[in-house]
Amino acid sequence: MNTSKAIIAGVVATAVMSIVAMFVAPMMGMPKMDFGTMLGSNNPMMAMPYAAGWMIHFVLGIIMAIIYAKFLYGKLPGNGVLQGIIYGLILFMLAQIMVMPMMGNGLFSGGNMQLLMGSMIGHIVFGATLGAVYNKA
Repeated sequence: MNTSKAIIAGVVATAVMSIVAMFVAPMMGMPKMDFGTMLGSNNPMMAMPYAAGWMIHFVLGIIMAIIYAKFLYGKLPGNGVLQGIIYGLILFMLAQIMVMPMMGNGLFSGGNMQLLMGSMIGHIVFGATLGAVYNKA
């Protein structure tokens, strides 16, 4: 595993996912997903400043990239992008089963299809970007 490559890929993938969630998703009829609000100021477990929510989001993206690089890169089928998409779908499932209920949104986003699809697209974008960048960096 190349830790520097994993950190760079994690930052880039998290940034791309964030842009899609904040700006592209609303253009596609899905809710804007503001991670600063979700993980910071509106966090039901422990409200924090808005900027702290964004920092948590990026730290989690880096941690997920390191886990991918250390344990899954080269072990999943396909090229880097496909491996990343598979990983993104795994993260999507974990988020929907564990994180969303903790954040007060219910199992599988409480059945809200817009939130569910937005989350799935965001995690696929994260994974595809992660796989592409880590594979090339």
